[in-house]
Amino acid sequence: MATITKDIVKCAHCGEDCEGLPIKLEEKTFCCDGCKMVYQLLNNNGLCEYYNLNDQPGINQRLQVRKDKFAFLDDPSIQQKLISFSNAEQTHVSFYLPQMHCSSCLYLLENLHKLNEHIISSVVDFGGKEITIIFNNTVSLRKVAELLTAIGYEPYISLNNLDGKKPRVSRSLIYQLGIAGFCFANIMLMSFPEYLGLNHFESYLQSAFRWLNLVLALPVFLYSAQPFYQSAWKGLKHQYLNIDAPIALAIIVTFLRSVYEVVSGTGSGYFDSVTGIVFFMLVGRVLQDRTYQQLSFERDYTSYFPIAVSVIKGEEEIPTALPNIKTGDTLRIHNEELIPADGILTKGKALIDYSFVTGESVPVLKEMGEIVYAGGRQTGGSMELLVMKEVSQSYLTSLWAKDSLGKTKESDSHSFVQMLSRYFTYIVFTVATMTAIYWWVHDPTRIWNAVTAILIIACPCALLLSSTFTNGNILRILGRNHFYLRRAEVIEEVARVNQVVFDKTGTLTTTQEQLIEYQGKYLNAAQRSAFAFLASHSNHPLNRMLVKHLELKSNIRPEVQGFKEHTGMGIEGFINESLYAIGSPSFILGDKTSNNESTSVYIAQDGEVFGKFIFHNQYRRNISSLIKKLRTHYRISVVSGDNAGEEKRLRSLLGSEAKLLFHQKPENKLDYVEKLQSIGDRVMMIGDGLNDAGALKKSNIGIAVAEDCNNFTPASDAILEAKQLPKLYQFIQLCKANKKIVITSFVLSIAYNIVGLFFAVQGNLSPLIAAILMPSSSISILLITFGSSSLVAKWLRL
Repeated sequence: MATITKDIVKCAHCGEDCEGLPIKLEEKTFCCDGCKMVYQLLNNNGLCEYYNLNDQPGINQRLQVRKDKFAFLDDPSIQQKLISFSNAEQTHVSFYLPQMHCSSCLYLLENLHKLNEHIISSVVDFGGKEITIIFNNTVSLRKVAELLTAIGYEPYISLNNLDGKKPRVSRSLIYQLGIAGFCFANIMLMSFPEYLGLNHFESYLQSAFRWLNLVLALPVFLYSAQPFYQSAWKGLKHQYLNIDAPIALAIIVTFLRSVYEVVSGTGSGYFDSVTGIVFFMLVGRVLQDRTYQQLSFERDYTSYFPIAVSVIKGEEEIPTALPNIKTGDTLRIHNEELIPADGILTKGKALIDYSFVTGESVPVLKEMGEIVYAGGRQTGGSMELLVMKEVSQSYLTSLWAKDSLGKTKESDSHSFVQMLSRYFTYIVFTVATMTAIYWWVHDPTRIWNAVTAILIIACPCALLLSSTFTNGNILRILGRNHFYLRRAEVIEEVARVNQVVFDKTGTLTTTQEQLIEYQGKYLNAAQRSAFAFLASHSNHPLNRMLVKHLELKSNIRPEVQGFKEHTGMGIEGFINESLYAIGSPSFILGDKTSNNESTSVYIAQDGEVFGKFIFHNQYRRNISSLIKKLRTHYRISVVSGDNAGEEKRLRSLLGSEAKLLFHQKPENKLDYVEKLQSIGDRVMMIGDGLNDAGALKKSNIGIAVAEDCNNFTPASDAILEAKQLPKLYQFIQLCKANKKIVITSFVLSIAYNIVGLFFAVQGNLSPLIAAILMPSSSISILLITFGSSSLVAKWLRL
């Protein structure tokens, strides 16, 4: 049942305000015909449980998808790229559905077979927002996509899909961990008699247990430890001693010594230690590598462009894949569609939203004969475009190429963990060499035992464990707060920044709402309602914001006659025999040379100008408290492609020392980041659009802000959910704590190493001491790293 709050009726399907005249059906109220149609479809197929799982879970259907939008899915060459499996009877396909958000979505999408009998099954990956559908070949791929769209889950299909299927996530690390864990546990179990010194038990059983341990250790040595061998070999090929090199050496030495002892009958070896080392380090690596595989940090323009566009040939619209678009083709671009190529406007008027490309928040009006560049989104009616450049040569693709070519990120080649491990390794090798020399002089028979024991005990696995477990837990904590890092090394880079550069539009400000100020004559309730209802007839972004601001009441619905929309200029219509108009200064005042840099909409009744609504950027909640914290520790800059209308507000927010730059093109932003780096600054760039892509890539840390982390964002080191931006200072402090935690746990591990070395240099290290030292060191490191990082996060309220 629809709910009413403050006289505003809520839609029974999507829960949004029913602006204008609500639509009634079976005592339920809907905001548009689209929402009503979805309800009818679900009701007729017995799927109204969808509404019981969550309150008003539906997706708003005001913007109806045109009938032939998915006609390109009838093209066999495109089908081949999208379909994962097909035979004579059935087809398998996966779609990305960014609208998926709750358990109701899960329920509905896994019951698609009730909506279409030809669908065999549908399986949802909720975390990745993907659905895999198996359907009979009696229904087409196009019909499946149209069914999803009809219930509010339009598949997001981009040019990137034509590059082939997504690579499967490698599961080899999971298999290696599973084998190492199984073997380690069983070796420990069969080594208990050795630990307890039960040397009197049957000799044949003792020998059998030792050989079984050797057999169990083989797959760990040959298969599970491969990541450490490969990493060490790559480092040595580049003449660099990374942390995996001494670990790989310790694994090899420990295993070979253990094999020697078992074969010669002189001991049980250290199979428990070698398998334990591999197991614990793989646990840390898996924890660290589970960093949100559904997110994409390496995105380019192909993830932003549609897969196909309508080409006019004669009197027909022919869906054509973007790579097949040629110079001289005429494209028809519909409302809310992206312009994929540079061209000349040949029919209709264009009202283009370039906010993602340039940062300019107000749509740009283009007339016939003007050049239109790729990357903008048409917000008016249909228009036709004569292609001047192919997709691969368009402004947007050249912008991306310019940002990417030669703009590699400057960062330290190695982290402090690598540096610390290198010096530690040199010390261990020095101790091992001096021990070998000593015993060569005094008792050569002890050289082998003493040197191998040193390499086993002093292995820097403790340092690697403390690093990977700390990084893994911090990545988990950050992810829980919707701040996703592409790799663990980014944690150190975040901790080292000293300059924070913000984009304005979509980063500091929200694109979801605006702060609207009215200046002019008093408006009574009837006039406010009339202007609101007139604005509700337009799809222009400013008019939609104005409707929300004026709070159109459902019980006051004047009729609009003679409605006219002058694209990019304004709208007008008769209400109760009075002519109402809303529009730009030039439309209402005839002022062609307004110097007002703030975005404004003027209103008039019967030719009398009443005033104007000034649209200010709405800054995100708690952004002022974030800036206040950052100002005391970091230098702050704002680089914006928008006009300087917000300069005064930004100055009061950021302070007199902040650098403010407006009308900045993408190359200007990139140049500014390079300039800061040239004077020694470590730069964190925070942006949301393609116009920030070059600066994000060049900066030491590039953070892409997204309203939805699964939506398109430029290539970056991190993705931050927009509403979590006020927590940025806490995130930086948590990353700074990472180094202190790693060093603390490493110091503790050194204490264990000193105890072990005391016995090892004498050649008297027993299996019992080795078995106790190794797991106790690893477990204590695990507890310290998890406990410390979790306590710091709790103190920071994360």
